[in-house]
Amino acid sequence: CEVRPGPEFLTRSYLFYANRLFKALQFYYWDPSCRDPSYSLVIKGKLRLRQASWITRGATEADYHLHKVGIVFHSPEAMREVASWINQTSGEGCRGFLPPGRSWAPGALYEVLSAKTERDCTAALGFAMHELSLVRVERHFQPLPQPQQSGSRLVEELYLGDIHTDWGERLHYRPTGYQRPMQSALHHVQPCPACGIISRADEHHPPILPARAALPMQLSGSWVSTHCEVRPAVLFLTRYFTFHGNNHTWEGHYYHYSDPLCRQPTFTIYASGHYTQGIPSSKVRGGTELAFKVTQARVTPMDQVTVVMLNSSEPGSCGLAGSWSAGVEQDITPTNGCLALGIKLPHTEYELFKTERDTQERSLLYIGERPTDGSSPDSPDKRPTSYQAPLIQCAAASEEFSNYISLKYVGRKDANGIEALKPLPVAFLLFIAL
Repeated sequence: CEVRPGPEFLTRSYLFYANRLFKALQFYYWDPSCRDPSYSLVIKGKLRLRQASWITRGATEADYHLHKVGIVFHSPEAMREVASWINQTSGEGCRGFLPPGRSWAPGALYEVLSAKTERDCTAALGFAMHELSLVRVERHFQPLPQPQQSGSRLVEELYLGDIHTDWGERLHYRPTGYQRPMQSALHHVQPCPACGIISRADEHHPPILPARAALPMQLSGSWVSTHCEVRPAVLFLTRYFTFHGNNHTWEGHYYHYSDPLCRQPTFTIYASGHYTQGIPSSKVRGGTELAFKVTQARVTPMDQVTVVMLNSSEPGSCGLAGSWSAGVEQDITPTNGCLALGIKLPHTEYELFKTERDTQERSLLYIGERPTDGSSPDSPDKRPTSYQAPLIQCAAASEEFSNYISLKYVGRKDANGIEALKPLPVAFLLFIAL
């Protein structure tokens, strides 16, 4: 069950054909467990892959054209709410989208966009498919679950462009980062109880995901990235956090890279401070609100480009002026941070956290999504309403994840030791997101 800024709760199922046509299903819900459907969108169009992205390394740029978008309401409440959005905020051509008093009809499909009639009533829904303008397919091999079984199985994942954290910007935002990957319906991670449920669903029968017990927020311990993460504005990084619940202090390591496999380090940041007692979020059900104070930080440049940049910074703005060298850590607390890297000290961030267990009973930690514009959630009104890729608790991490703590190697390889960044396949693929 995905959480988009807003918040919006949804699951997705996308089908791509060899003739460039696609059919996308987006299922929206009232709840963060994706068990109470609100409405479904069925989206049809055409996708044309262009060239390797000049901005986001490892990605392919694409053009898309929408032919039709239809909506199916799953309750009278959903129909009334969406109709009021469209009638209030759309232009003349959409004002009479649903006449007052129109009763809910189960299974009825209403057209909200048509290229043929040039009608588009989707803006009121905050709907755009700009995620299709940045595409990447990654393949890797997952070891078979039983110890007595040797070998591995192929896993294919589809990364699509990120959604802007500001609702007003999302309609025209062109992504430079990714959402969490969709799983191939044929070659997905195992086990995945939700994969079959979502892939078999349609706009009239939205997927109802299995019930999951709510977990109390328990931060204590160490948590690490499960893969190389991509942020908007072309940032590649991995994260490693340790939380001390007895005195509410924390430490974080941010390893930054210049490539999408996280094999070419540029700089690392170590930060520490303390955090508040969490309270349930009033905006994002299932989330916990905390405030984090950053009081200390150290930076280690890892390549010559970063060394030159830091040595060229204004004296007194980032450590000892002119003293930076590759591989040598320097404390930036005395200079109240590092202006060149956008770090201010002391600094408070208003955060959103959530813990879950995956299908293998490993503990996952979701931390609030960073603002797309590169700013910091430094006031309560900028607190995130969606999440970054999850971190896994180190006690539950398998051997595959232990590499990510190391600076020397955090790229993922397949069973044959080959880097798992592959070009896009031509044949049709069905991808699902949960």
